[in-house]
Amino acid sequence: MGAYETDEFDGVPTDAAADLAGVPDAFQRLWTPHRLVYIQHGQQPDEHTCPFCRAPEMSDEQSLIVARGTHAYALLNLYPYNSGHLLVCPYRHIATYDEASPEEVAEIGELTQVAMRVVKQVSRCDGFNIGMNQGRIAGAGIAEHLHQHIVPRWALDANFFPIIAGTKALPRLLGEVRQEIADAWPA
Repeated sequence: MGAYETDEFDGVPTDAAADLAGVPDAFQRLWTPHRLVYIQHGQQPDEHTCPFCRAPEMSDEQSLIVARGTHAYALLNLYPYNSGHLLVCPYRHIATYDEASPEEVAEIGELTQVAMRVVKQVSRCDGFNIGMNQGRIAGAGIAEHLHQHIVPRWALDANFFPIIAGTKALPRLLGEVRQEIADAWPA
């Protein structure tokens, strides 16, 4: 019989999987109770204050936009995971990828490719995380307006500051990063 087919785990009696959290094992746990507010309530603005609808109405400097296309645009994330963290958004207020038109899908893809090339050139990053969180339950910070994350990554860049200390180590100001990326973006 395997370890999970009995009423014990490493010799400790248990009635449910929830009992395992307090059982000593090889895993370290990071308790992040400060994230509970976000998990329970999210940070969804109402439909009239969507930051991704408002951004194109402002100057590129104010909204952190680095490039504008016909159907979509790219901007720096105001709350970046890493320096150079970009978002690609359609202008149209849609919530999920399956609602995007073929033209929007194509331009989101094109802007993503160019963003990767530009960020790699200006920051010498070693890789990227690219993704879309679709819906509140999937972790979308702004669930009602489709956006794709492009997060540059460097070897050995992982740290636990955001989790443990509620702090992010960003070596440069957003305005400086926006200007450098915008200047390197092909015409």
